[in-house]
Amino acid sequence: MNETLPGQNLSRFQFCLDLHSLAIPTLSTTQFLMTNFRSLNASLMLPVASLLIGLGAPAYAQSAPQQGRTMYSPIPLPPGNEVTDVLSEKDIPTGFGGFARDYVVTFQKGDQVVMDLLSDEFDTIITLIAPDGTTIGENDDGPDGTTNSLLFMRITQDGNYILRVRPYGGQGSGRFTLKVTRLRPI
Repeated sequence: MNETLPGQNLSRFQFCLDLHSLAIPTLSTTQFLMTNFRSLNASLMLPVASLLIGLGAPAYAQSAPQQGRTMYSPIPLPPGNEVTDVLSEKDIPTGFGGFARDYVVTFQKGDQVVMDLLSDEFDTIITLIAPDGTTIGENDDGPDGTTNSLLFMRITQDGNYILRVRPYGGQGSGRFTLKVTRLRPI
């Protein structure tokens, strides 16, 4: 079953997995594979297609249009680096009963930042996601004894980062204030 594709040094299975690593939207990848590789053995094709659908494309700080709509588009943090907003059931489902709202902000290597998330309506969690999609910081309750979140971070690479606002335990919604402060040496 490790048959090589014509003109390629990759097996069909490796080719399918390499297509997924390009962050092509999963449905489009599956449609491409079904249309262009009908000759694949059905016993291999269906498990690989199921694997691709199950894995899903990673959420990076870019938009991915599909069928005339935007799949994922984080909200740019306003120029003042502070926003008051509402978390609701119209936001991104977290998969465990709650919702999240993502903001994109550009940081430079060496930036020292403080991310402060405040809400009187739900127990907050703030997550910082690097340009490559990895979680590099998260905070539930700040040091002041409240359910607000406070995260300090030194940035190690230039790029667009995601600040994810969500409720603890997937429960809660409502108004919140997110503020990002760049610290300066004195």
